[in-house]
Amino acid sequence: MEIDYASCKRLGSSYRALPKSYQQPKCTGRTPLCKEVLNDTWVSFPSWSEDSTFVSSKKTQYEEHIYRCEDERFELDVVLETNLATIRVLEAIQKKLSRLSAEEQAKFRLDNTLGGTSEVIHRKALQRIYADKAADIIDGLRKNPSIAVPIVLKRLKMKEEEWREAQRGFNKVWREQNEKYYLKSLDHQGINFKQNDTKVLRSKSLLNEIESIYDERQEQATEENAVVPVGPHLSLAYEDKQILEDAAALIIHHVKRQTGIQKEDKYKIKQIMHHFIPDLLFAQRGDLSDVEEEEEEEMDVDEATGAAKKHNGVGGSPPKSKLLFSNTTAQKLRGMDEVYNLFYVNNNWYIFMRLHQILCLRLLRICSQAERQIEEENREREWEREVLGIKRDKSDSPAIQLRLKEPMDVDVEDYYPAFLDMVRSLLDGNIDSSQYEDSLREMFTIHAYIAFTMDKLIQSIVRQLQHIVSDEICVQVTDLYLAENNNGATGGQLNTQTSRSLLESAYQRKAEQLMSDENCFKLMFIQSQGQVQLTIELLDTEEENSDDPVEAERWSEYVERYMNSDTTSPELREHLARKPVFLPRNLRRIRKCQRGREQQEKEGKEGNSKKNMENVDSLDKLECRFKLNSYKMVYVIKSEDYMYRRTALLRAHQSHERVSKRLHQRFQAWVDKWTKEHVPREMAAETSKWLMGEGLEGLVPCTTTCDTETLHFVSINKYRVKYGTVFKAP
Repeated sequence: MEIDYASCKRLGSSYRALPKSYQQPKCTGRTPLCKEVLNDTWVSFPSWSEDSTFVSSKKTQYEEHIYRCEDERFELDVVLETNLATIRVLEAIQKKLSRLSAEEQAKFRLDNTLGGTSEVIHRKALQRIYADKAADIIDGLRKNPSIAVPIVLKRLKMKEEEWREAQRGFNKVWREQNEKYYLKSLDHQGINFKQNDTKVLRSKSLLNEIESIYDERQEQATEENAVVPVGPHLSLAYEDKQILEDAAALIIHHVKRQTGIQKEDKYKIKQIMHHFIPDLLFAQRGDLSDVEEEEEEEMDVDEATGAAKKHNGVGGSPPKSKLLFSNTTAQKLRGMDEVYNLFYVNNNWYIFMRLHQILCLRLLRICSQAERQIEEENREREWEREVLGIKRDKSDSPAIQLRLKEPMDVDVEDYYPAFLDMVRSLLDGNIDSSQYEDSLREMFTIHAYIAFTMDKLIQSIVRQLQHIVSDEICVQVTDLYLAENNNGATGGQLNTQTSRSLLESAYQRKAEQLMSDENCFKLMFIQSQGQVQLTIELLDTEEENSDDPVEAERWSEYVERYMNSDTTSPELREHLARKPVFLPRNLRRIRKCQRGREQQEKEGKEGNSKKNMENVDSLDKLECRFKLNSYKMVYVIKSEDYMYRRTALLRAHQSHERVSKRLHQRFQAWVDKWTKEHVPREMAAETSKWLMGEGLEGLVPCTTTCDTETLHFVSINKYRVKYGTVFKAP
């Protein structure tokens, strides 16, 4: 009877209940207690990892090696224990036969269990040795044990020795395989990480990542018929500034050994890594080593590799390049908080900054893991010393004492420096990748996978740096930053960012013009509460043109209405008819101007108006642009309108006194009216006494004088208070 366990009642994920129609097999050996407590309902229903659709649950090839070793070890143990159990039973039978007489031995018989408690165990042990003849041997043991037992027992003992010897050889093989695959079997991420990371670190993948985010924003804004939101598309963190030194050291180490990069470019790269990048990230600048020392190192490398001493066919050393980043605003902001740096870059700079942030992040993770292991090691030693009273050396771990693990040449405290040395050796080709990965696994166990592609990452960074110092557009991007830095357009304090908006807009416009043939990215390095955040925004530099005839017609109508002030849209007329929102004074002024214009036309004073315009200087060069998708108007920088009348200043001086008095009289009339309505005479009198320091108790003795002065043609009262000394009665 086949049972569909998938449709049966479940208990968790591993047990199924047998259907009630299932007939239980009969068992004559069960007692009432067995029937009461033993399980006859629930059946184990395992779910194999190979059958699971969850990919991460599948065993890796290294786990398969470990499982296979354990299966082989278990099978051999079962064979040995089965054989040993049969030997013990037959030895007991042989001892019993030795105490019997010859007649009793001839009459002695064995049952199906051969003197033991299990019929199956001994039959399997004999079948494993005698194969097809096992039935005859078992029959001989049952019918004539006095003769068969010694022979079979001798054979079993011979096999026991043979298998024990084989087990010792197998144990050595199994141990080697376990040592070889144990750490790899624990590292479930390292196998796929190298393949996936190689794809992630490609320039195309990094560009596609931010472009896809940009496209999603555009599509969402189009679907919602809203304005595209402005803001960073990516936000990355630089959590520890100390890691910048290690990252720069690894990059420069690899740059020095690249014969395809000229020495002058190498020096520029060193300036970028030791000066420019720390300035952007508000970190301490690194030291630029002397050029002569660099040349000596490169000569040593050339001699060791058999390379020529002349690079690109030119001998000698180039003249020392000037410092590109001698004094920047970013350097001055290093010790401040709530500050930012602004940098507009192209594709190469963007890819470099992404790779540089990934390198710093991975170095920080390895460094943090090394620190955690140091803390764990110290806690373990402290516990052993306090609880067990044992003080062991660093190389006296139980695994090393049992010879299950080879002692490492590196102490736990030196794991991170040793890791940096291994990366340098890997870049130089002194160790292969498999040896490098195994050493990392021994030190950092399952956390080492993040550093498996460190050489590929550094090589990609060096390639981008080579483009940055040699490509024309990249050099112009850097020069533009330095030029705008002198203008104060590349950053400062966050609370004063609005004061630099015009300068930053001009910087952005120049950057977009420079990078018209490729993407333009806006990088902002923000330091807040000691943490540095890098935000990246892909800017929209494409011209917005609409090919839709309906959109073009709507656009032309909009521009025509905007330019012609006499026409009003139907929507605006309907809204104004329903609820006008004009100020009465504006209406009065407009009507007054219209009446004045009509009066001039009647009197024919066009000539006078032309004469009046002769004393006016004006400029009409204000430009603006419209975005088709939002109809937003944006004024063009450095385009302006102005109008100046030459006699305006003289007329202002002449009318200043009259206007000032008139405004003051109007204000004074309003104050007098309000005072008369809301302030009683008694309160006004008390206020005057209080101003003069009179009539109120509890005041400090003082003398108040009131002088009258004229300010802007208006008389004002100016009060002066002189406090006297208070004498207390004794």
